[in-house]
Amino acid sequence: MTTWNGWQHFATTDPPAPPQPGQPHRSVEERLAYHSRFVTIRTPAIDTLATQVRTLMILGRHQQATARPSLIVTGPAAAGKTTALLHVGRACHLAHQRKNPGPPGSAHTAVPVAYVLVPPGATAKTLITEFARYLAIPVTARMTQTQITEAVCHTYTTAGIQLVLIDEIHRLNPRTTTGAQTADLIKDLTERLPATFVYAGINVTDTPLFTGTRGAQLAGRATLVTCGPLPARAGTRHPFREIITDIETNLDLTHHQPGTLPRHAVYLHQRTAGRIGSLTRLIRQAAINAIHDGTERITKAALDAIQLDHLAETHRPTRTR
Repeated sequence: MTTWNGWQHFATTDPPAPPQPGQPHRSVEERLAYHSRFVTIRTPAIDTLATQVRTLMILGRHQQATARPSLIVTGPAAAGKTTALLHVGRACHLAHQRKNPGPPGSAHTAVPVAYVLVPPGATAKTLITEFARYLAIPVTARMTQTQITEAVCHTYTTAGIQLVLIDEIHRLNPRTTTGAQTADLIKDLTERLPATFVYAGINVTDTPLFTGTRGAQLAGRATLVTCGPLPARAGTRHPFREIITDIETNLDLTHHQPGTLPRHAVYLHQRTAGRIGSLTRLIRQAAINAIHDGTERITKAALDAIQLDHLAETHRPTRTR
């Protein structure tokens, strides 16, 4: 998705369809593929991010003198940051496409969204090269950073990019010389491109990105959206159990009993520490195993037999009978 063709394919491909009542059962291969892709589960963070992005894009639409306001999506690993970022980016892409269809018979396609990953050990030149690669802007070894930046700003503006998504922003360290130059490049791009910037990274507020002069500039322009672990209880509501119910509703298993997984909400919250990424992975793996072994249902024993990522396993509760 870090090229335009890849992003367009992602944004315009219909999401996987959950099983529909009254429809015949899908084949084993179809259901395995479905649980591999699965649906996007709407979390509070996704709703908050979608609202903030829509508002800030309107707020900055005609702003010319200074950089437009931006957003930072932060939180621990496996908390759903990238999922939220991609979901909102796809929604923006599709909304823009509906409002600005190309002429009949034309191959012209709107280019409203750019998605860029900060490469490991990023320098200003390697990062701006990633921006160029997204729109297949020709870059040669002899080109300077300034020349590439000029080409990127011209092409992105001409293409009509309105939303720039920068993932893995925690890889930047403005305390180093190369990190400071890269942070300056991003600041330069926000001032030169008529687009809203959204950054995502692991626990960004705990990194050097928010310290010093450069950090103060970023913090002063960006609204923070936190993708934290979902609480087991919030007042009279049970947000984590509600998410489990949503996931279970979208499973495609022939013998699974609705309500089974929400009954294990306490266990699942302990097992995943409330992280949506770990939760969906655990349940999807259990669903795939249930299809393979023919049980077609998810039990606590089946969940307990699955080894998750190391981060989730370090929070694993003591096994109970």
